[in-house]
Amino acid sequence: MGSGQTVAVFGAYGHTGRFVVAELRERGFLPLLTGRDADRLKALAYGTGSATRTASADDPASLDRALAGAAAVINCAGPFATTAAPVIEAALRAGIPYLDVAAEIEANLDTFAHFAGRARDAGVVVPAMAFFGGFGDLLTTAAMGDWTAADEAHIAYGLSSWHPTAGTRTAGAVSRERRGGRRIVHTGGRLEYRDDAPPALQWAFPDPMGLRPVIGEFTMADVVTVPSHLSIPEVRTYMTAEAARDLAAPDTPSPAAVDGRGRSGQTFLVDVVVRSGGAERRAVARGQDIYAVTAPLVVEAVDRVLTGRTRVAGVASAGEVFDAADFLRALAPHITVELSGSPAEGRSTTS
Repeated sequence: MGSGQTVAVFGAYGHTGRFVVAELRERGFLPLLTGRDADRLKALAYGTGSATRTASADDPASLDRALAGAAAVINCAGPFATTAAPVIEAALRAGIPYLDVAAEIEANLDTFAHFAGRARDAGVVVPAMAFFGGFGDLLTTAAMGDWTAADEAHIAYGLSSWHPTAGTRTAGAVSRERRGGRRIVHTGGRLEYRDDAPPALQWAFPDPMGLRPVIGEFTMADVVTVPSHLSIPEVRTYMTAEAARDLAAPDTPSPAAVDGRGRSGQTFLVDVVVRSGGAERRAVARGQDIYAVTAPLVVEAVDRVLTGRTRVAGVASAGEVFDAADFLRALAPHITVELSGSPAEGRSTTS
């Protein structure tokens, strides 16, 4: 457990940040609430005893003050194209690990490109430690098992719905602007930018979801995290058509809580298929609320970083820095995961 260590959460009062703060408390950490808005920080901290410190990504001195005395920092403040680099710089100055929940492809590419060398000497930087990016990478890595390479990886997201937060909409707009409205595909071992429409396909999800229409090449941060350490030239991601329509519609409401943890009623099924030659391996994950489930993902990660349960230093995605199958087992009861076709076939990674 957290053993009372202080973990700074930048963007603590955002939708995902609130879940992260609650999970840190539950795991025995002391969350240090940081962000631009002093009033929102105080409201979040009211009655909890949590410390608050105002800080802005465009003010390095404020970030240094905010991270003073923290054991690690989790960046939950998007758009990460604006916040990731300044907060990483502050973490490197403070000599503490940095993790974020960025789903922005370009921001994650920037983190790998700009900080790989410096972070290798200074500590651990884990970008995209969230539902999109980190989770898909963990599932793909676990499905690979003892394979050192594969021909292709397919990550299909079966979301019952997608009520995006304001942060998701802003991040999406930033990403579209950065790529000039084009879409991205990972093929032939590299990223390609395309102007055509993504294909409309069918994906046979495991029961009870079954055959569903999906948007093919609905590219998420997995195309950054998975190829960063796995030799897979074709990495494709898919999204259920109804969830993609929700995301695209300007009048889709933001998530609404349906339980005491603040989770929405959204459910998800993530189906990962990895192929090599004529062989196929699979990982299937089920859970509730893609935003809420990011909290146990990133808090489990920070716990492992702070207790030395890491495989590499520097900038690394979840599947490279952690033991993927063991990490997924630790996520019960938040997520259930099953592997098939690998040496772990028939064994659930959850209790």
